[in-house]
Amino acid sequence: MYVTQLILSALPNIHLTGVLIVAATVVYRVKALYPIYIYVFMMGLFNGFNTWWLPYLYIWTVLWAFAMLIPKRLPNKVAPIVYMVVCSLHGFLYGILYAPSQALIMGLDFEKTIAWVAAGLPFDIIHGVSNLLCGILIYPLVKTLNKCEELIK
Repeated sequence: MYVTQLILSALPNIHLTGVLIVAATVVYRVKALYPIYIYVFMMGLFNGFNTWWLPYLYIWTVLWAFAMLIPKRLPNKVAPIVYMVVCSLHGFLYGILYAPSQALIMGLDFEKTIAWVAAGLPFDIIHGVSNLLCGILIYPLVKTLNKCEELIK
């Protein structure tokens, strides 16, 4: 997750973090929290544990929780779409999910928080659309991880 974030850092809000979290959650369920929090820790370690980092403690867990709601067995025709939509929704909602932490840290009232969310909407749109497009990788990744799990057992 961290390496893909680093590689794609020149592109605003375009990364594979959501793709990897959804895929890991679909396959490993609760155990997917391990790589998520290793990623969160690495982000803080290499980029500085600052106020921007605090929402990372919960924002990726929200995506994990959404992905946990996806049934393990979905029809092959439906699964790719569901994975992409869940990943995309997280991108579209990113600013809203980030806002409570930002409001508390910056001491924003409700109106200022709404203004902060509105100012970030263009970035959330990019994030949601890119997560939708990158989300096409989730289904093949899930299939590959499942095959690897079968080989190990």
